[in-house]
Amino acid sequence: MEAVYWTIIWLFFVGAFASLVIPILPGVLFMLGGFILYGVFYSFEPFNWFFWGIQSMFVVLLFGADYIANIIGVKKYGGSKAGIWGSTIGLIVGPFVIPIVGILVGPFIGAAIAELLVNKKNLNDAIKIGFGSVVGFISSVVTKGVIMAIMLVYFFLII
Repeated sequence: MEAVYWTIIWLFFVGAFASLVIPILPGVLFMLGGFILYGVFYSFEPFNWFFWGIQSMFVVLLFGADYIANIIGVKKYGGSKAGIWGSTIGLIVGPFVIPIVGILVGPFIGAAIAELLVNKKNLNDAIKIGFGSVVGFISSVVTKGVIMAIMLVYFFLII
């Protein structure tokens, strides 16, 4: 039965990391779900208030990293709130419209179209801002991946 328990726990952790490239997946919930399932299957004893405090801090960092990286990427290349919104919408819609590459193309197109339509930017500026949104997205994926890896390492050190 132990193999079944660990398989289920690992599936939650894999789901958390899959959320890095499938943004519609709730990565934080998968990660926390893996911790909680360990507690249910084995014991909550290793999880004291300090553990949950540290993990909560990492959860806040995960949400912040996603939002801040997108803003920095778009703003650094001259974008506005419209570009940020366009990038976010493109990130959500892109993978459904263009499977696999849509995760990169969606934010690019979303930010560029938003800047063209809302702020009347010229095509070169809109393309630059779209590129910035992709840079921001990739930065957030790397940052979130590192934070989730730290969360997982800390979990295994505790248990």
